Amino acid sequence: MIEFIGGVIILIGGAFSLVAGIGLARLPDLYVRMHAATKAGTLGAGLVLAALALEAQSLEVAARALAGIIFLFFTAPIAAHLLGRAGYLAGVPLWSQSCMDELAGKYDPESQALEGEPEPQSTCGPLT
Repeated sequence: MIEFIGGVIILIGGAFSLVAGIGLARLPDLYVRMHAATKAGTLGAGLVLAALALEAQSLEVAARALAGIIFLFFTAPIAAHLLGRAGYLAGVPLWSQSCMDELAGKYDPESQALEGEPEPQSTCGPLT
């Protein structure tokens, strides 16, 4: 029974990783791709590690898998934030159909400081 549950968790984790890969290939710009890779990829890898911990039936392996999951869930959002910031500073353009650039006119690329509170700059009407 444990093998069946572990296999199902691995398949679900693999499906999330597949969705992350498809998102990287199909989504329009850096910022949306970064979101897909971070959310779906982290969940997929976390589920595969959880299945490994379940299948191994060893406390040592489970502890290492849990440490890997915790490390992954703490570092992936930070890495995504840094990639997005680096892309914005480098001038990577938003997708042409993006509705808002909340940092437009508020972010100084030279000092890398935020000047005041950003005001939403909607280009496609009010968001609901």
